[in-house]
Amino acid sequence: MEASPALNRKKPAIPNGVLGMVIFIFTEVMLFSGFISAFSIVKAGAVLWPPANQPRLPIAITGVNTCILMLSGALLVLSNIKYRKKGHEEAYSTYVAATALAFMFVAVQGFEWVKLISYGLTLKSSSYGSFFYLIIGAHALHVAIALFFLLRQVAPMRNGTIKAEAFYTLQAFWYFVVGIWPFLYAVVYL
Repeated sequence: MEASPALNRKKPAIPNGVLGMVIFIFTEVMLFSGFISAFSIVKAGAVLWPPANQPRLPIAITGVNTCILMLSGALLVLSNIKYRKKGHEEAYSTYVAATALAFMFVAVQGFEWVKLISYGLTLKSSSYGSFFYLIIGAHALHVAIALFFLLRQVAPMRNGTIKAEAFYTLQAFWYFVVGIWPFLYAVVYL
């Protein structure tokens, strides 16, 4: 009797969730590339950039916040290493620290936005404001979604019920969010 084809299937080299996330990330890179292209064209054609009547972006605090985000990404890498080598108990505290830093990044960004709005930088104040909120806002949306999923996996990580595929898929998304930020910071803020 011949074995069932279902029994002969091999486990995919890349889990389906991770592959789906990689495809999604590719589309998001294209989205941000379009935003940056439009921003660069408008900026290159401007006589004065940023406009004289608009506040300057907080370069220093955002630079520190960039380091916070990068550290969050590094801690998630470390959490992954601990998870694969020693299990969820060893990975848990590093995972929580990565998630806490992600939350801190969002909080600092929110504080910055409130200040910028109070100084007059809005979507309608100028193309400078429009592009700032479009590009940085799109990133903020990605961060918020990723943070939601990071928080959702805290309890499963603590209990040891986290599924490896879900963990790796989440990591791929977080690494995208972390990895694209320095580029956005350099293009928009500097």
